[in-house]
Amino acid sequence: MITTLRSYLYIDWVTFALIWALASLGLLFVFSATYTVSAPFSIYFKKQLIGILFGILVYWGFTFIDYRSLIRWGYFAYFVVIGLLIFTLIKGSIGMGAQRWLNLFFFKLQPSELAKPLFPAFVSYYFFTHREAHRSSIRNFGPLLFMLGLSIVIIMKQPDLGTALIVGFSGLLLFWFAGLPKKFFLYGVLICTITAPILWHFLKPYQRNRIAVFLGDGATQKERYQIEQAAIAIGSGGVAGKGLLHGTQNKFQFLPESRTDFIFAVLCEEWGFLGAFLVLILYVLLFMRMLSIIRVIEAPYLQLLALGLLIHLLLSAIINIFMVIGLLPIVGIPLPFMSYGLSNLFISFASLGWIHAIYVQQYI
Repeated sequence: MITTLRSYLYIDWVTFALIWALASLGLLFVFSATYTVSAPFSIYFKKQLIGILFGILVYWGFTFIDYRSLIRWGYFAYFVVIGLLIFTLIKGSIGMGAQRWLNLFFFKLQPSELAKPLFPAFVSYYFFTHREAHRSSIRNFGPLLFMLGLSIVIIMKQPDLGTALIVGFSGLLLFWFAGLPKKFFLYGVLICTITAPILWHFLKPYQRNRIAVFLGDGATQKERYQIEQAAIAIGSGGVAGKGLLHGTQNKFQFLPESRTDFIFAVLCEEWGFLGAFLVLILYVLLFMRMLSIIRVIEAPYLQLLALGLLIHLLLSAIINIFMVIGLLPIVGIPLPFMSYGLSNLFISFASLGWIHAIYVQQYI
C-alpha cells in the first residue's frame, strides 16, 4: 500500500467532489423512483446507499494500492472474467429474458461489467510486456483483437447488446489510440456496411424491434411505449420541473425502468431543464477533469490504461442520455453513478479510483 505523506498532497479532491455530487443525485432520484407511502425507503434505495458508501471505499482503496500490482493482476484477472462470462451462460441468474448475473450474498454480480475496466488493463500490460513490438502492425494486435472479439460474442450471447457495445467501442477506441493501423478501421466499416443485412438477422427479435422503433416504427401503446413515456416525462418537466416526488410519469409507474436505465427521465420530469443541465455540467466537468489528469501521465502504457478506464464511462453517459431523449435506440446501458445497479456502481468507482492511483503515485 502507498501510505507516504507525500502521496496525500496530490489527491484530487475536485474529482472526488464531482463523483460524490453525481452519486448523491443518483441516490436522490433512486429514492424518488422507488418511493411509496407504505415504504418510503425501498430496498433499492437502501442497497444503492450501501453501494455508494462501499463504492467510496473502493475508490480510495484503488487510489492507494500500487497501480503496478493492479495492472499485473488486472491482466491475469481478465482471463478469469472470460471464464465467469462463460459460466454465466451456463449457470447464471435469469432476469428479464437475459442470463447476465451471478447470485452473490448481497447483490447480483454482472461479470460483463468487470470487462469494462479489466480489458484496458489487459491491453496496457500486454504492451508493457511487448514493448519491442511495433504498434503499427495489425499482427501485433492479433491477440488483443481475439480477446475483444471473444468478449463481445460471449456478452452478446447472454444477451446484453448494451454492454457488448460499450466493451466493443471502448476496446476499438483504445486500439485507435494505441496505434492500430487506420486501414483496419476503414476495412471494418466497409465490411460492416456490406454485411449489415446479414448481421441484422443475428440480432434477437427484441433488439431488431428497438432499432425499428428508433426509426419510427411501432404502436404508441406497444413497441413505442417506453420511449414515448420517457418523452412525456422529459417534456412535462419544463424549465424547473414538477418537484421531487411529484413526477406523474414516475409516481404512477408509466415510465418503465425508472430507477435504472431511465433515471435521467425521472430527473428531467421532477427537476426540469435546470436539473438536467446541472447533471450535464457535472459530467462535463468530471470528464474534462479526468482528461486533464490523463494528459500529465508520462508513461504511454499508463496513459493508455487511464484512457481505457475513462472511455467506458464517457460512452455509457453519452449513450444513456441520448437513448433516453430519443437520439439513439434503447439499449440496456446505465447512467454512471446515477442509475441503480451495484455492479456498475462499483466498477465506476473503481475505474476512476484506478486513474487517480496512477496520477497520485507517479509523483511519489
